[in-house]
Amino acid sequence: MAASQQISKTIYLGPFVHSKSLQELEICKNGAIGVDENGKIAFVERDTTPLNVLEQQQGWKDAKIVRIQDNGFFFPGFIDTHIHASQYPNAGIFGKSTLLDWLNTYTFPLEGSLSDLPIARKVYNRVVSRTLSHGTTTASYYATVHVPATNLLADICLAKGQRALVGRVCMNQMSPEYYRDESIPEAVKASRECIAHCSSIDPTGSIIRPVITPRFAPSCSADCLRALGDLHQETSVYAQTHISENKPEIQLVKELFPESKHYTDVYDRAGLLTGKMILAHAVHLSQEERDLIKQRETKISHCPASNTALTSGCAPVRELLDQGITIGLGTDVSGGFSPSILEMARQAIWVSRYRAMTDGDQAKLSTEEVLYLATRGGAEVVGLEDKVGGFDVGKEWDAQMISLGEVDDEGAAAAGVESIDSVDVFGWESWENRVAKWVYGGDDRNTVAVWVKGRLVHKTERYSP
Repeated sequence: MAASQQISKTIYLGPFVHSKSLQELEICKNGAIGVDENGKIAFVERDTTPLNVLEQQQGWKDAKIVRIQDNGFFFPGFIDTHIHASQYPNAGIFGKSTLLDWLNTYTFPLEGSLSDLPIARKVYNRVVSRTLSHGTTTASYYATVHVPATNLLADICLAKGQRALVGRVCMNQMSPEYYRDESIPEAVKASRECIAHCSSIDPTGSIIRPVITPRFAPSCSADCLRALGDLHQETSVYAQTHISENKPEIQLVKELFPESKHYTDVYDRAGLLTGKMILAHAVHLSQEERDLIKQRETKISHCPASNTALTSGCAPVRELLDQGITIGLGTDVSGGFSPSILEMARQAIWVSRYRAMTDGDQAKLSTEEVLYLATRGGAEVVGLEDKVGGFDVGKEWDAQMISLGEVDDEGAAAAGVESIDSVDVFGWESWENRVAKWVYGGDDRNTVAVWVKGRLVHKTERYSP
């Protein structure tokens, strides 16, 4: 299993790309990154040769060497800040639904079926393997109300080596009788059990962490939210939920919580609006809500594909970023159709351009910015900014090897071998253009290997270090 692999000192040779800041992408054409036995980056050399690295770095002469293959580069692992593991079988199936209809028609029946552990095992094994294959090294997962199945998801993530926040979903109203918490004390008790399980299988939280997960305000009474807020304050465990996804939902929250000033205030009154809360969507926030979120240092997960699929709206990400709010990207499977954060990066660009058609060019997001949201931004959202998100000394080696294939494939073509790459590179492209081609046209076929904390957790048959 990935989690039990022994790590040896390794030097990763070849081009690497990562975000230096929201606007700046560093592209190093000839790099060497040394990763120690603990999976931490010990050194980063730029514009050097392998021989020089081995001569200059004391104690690294016998290190394992991993070289970039073909025409590729190393890139930090993606961070999915909002994904429903339990909904993965429904990815791409949203029919003509809007949010509330979609929950009742597609979501609750599927999630309810995962009380059967063999079904849950099949679903969770598949979604973790699939997200890893797309370069997702960290995911903030929603599971179901079922304690055994939620704990199983945590076990699978640990076994496969994927960093994960694993959350048991809490809800005591506005869901089918067969699929809800029996009482508020039961919701808290069950949440404690899942927190305890995560702590028992990974006491340091280096790979697996629990996350308190009220589904969203309409699914929880005010007393239930308060009880979960008390648990959040008591344990300092991260929390996650949804906010302001679409206008009918916002109206429903107003009717259910008339004492609150707005949707954000519902969570604030419950003690859930903290620096360790992840709010998904945030499409229709008022300025007063934005100010409160910024004041509380609460984080946002932008889920562009889901918001478009369910016609929820186009989140004003540029405005939120300009106001200093921390944002990452989420696939929101299965409201979102794809488990790929790379896909979400380009969807975020499209959504920003939809807004630009009415709000002006200042609404646009750049390629550099969405790659930041997919890595360093996501790391900030889940509280791992000191550990992952970029190739800095002291950070852990969460990375993916990207291959864009051979520049000269005439020999392969003459032999009748079809290219399996999703990106065609001809050799005259600048490095900036190669990265752009990957962002706009790449997929899991380009991800030939993935590491988490220095452990190889995914590889394809094309990987041969």
